[in-house]
Amino acid sequence: MLAYLGFDDTDDHDSVMGTGRLVREFARLLPTGHTLIGIIRHQLPRMDSIPFTSNNSSACAVVDVPEDGERESLRLALRDLAADYLAQQCAPGSDPGLCLAFETEVTPGMVEFGKRAAGVQLTQRDAMDAARPIDLLGLGGTNDGIIGAMAAVGLTRYGWCGRFIEYGRLRELPASLTVRDLLDTGIEVVSVDRDPLVPQAGDSVLDAAWIRPSLWGGRPVLQVRSLGLGVWEPAHSKRGKGAGHGPGLRKDAVRTPGIAG
Repeated sequence: MLAYLGFDDTDDHDSVMGTGRLVREFARLLPTGHTLIGIIRHQLPRMDSIPFTSNNSSACAVVDVPEDGERESLRLALRDLAADYLAQQCAPGSDPGLCLAFETEVTPGMVEFGKRAAGVQLTQRDAMDAARPIDLLGLGGTNDGIIGAMAAVGLTRYGWCGRFIEYGRLRELPASLTVRDLLDTGIEVVSVDRDPLVPQAGDSVLDAAWIRPSLWGGRPVLQVRSLGLGVWEPAHSKRGKGAGHGPGLRKDAVRTPGIAG
């Protein structure tokens, strides 16, 4: 049984950890019998009317929860673990939000909310209306983090948005590897060239020191471009914090966000 935990608005400009890193650290605390499937970062709009720290991203942890326990007890334990962790680790100036839903509880309305949140500004009321059957908690400040937390769950269940920042042995892979190495890790490899060929298992993937597969069709998929027959490179590389989007807004500047089982 899969559980989706959405996190948002956990940091400020002086924080050591952004939301993605914070969720990765939280995953280390999962109880025995709980298995982390992956953590997906989701981009939300960078608009003048939306307060954000640097990138306006939220994150969703997908956890395989044992099915031999009573569902409500499992929910409460996981929710309390995440809420207590956020209370201890979130920056004082943040507005953290937490969303928890089991896979069967994520409705089409929640998915639609996530898709809308990726393009327009939504409100806390919008998030609460979409999340009525599940846990959606504001844990400090303005509680605006419930918007991105809800969006992270909806977009992850949608299955065609975001990128993996944690998945299996993703962070242990070498800088130069083969397509087979990625397939063995559970990561599909797809060419995004204009006239794409199909990457073969024995092909090389170079300059892969930083890879973050996309969530496509509910699966981790690495987009690659051809460097020549049988040789590929990741289509996307790491960028500096806040790069390419203009300056982030300070929190106090303005106060007006599936992996299928």
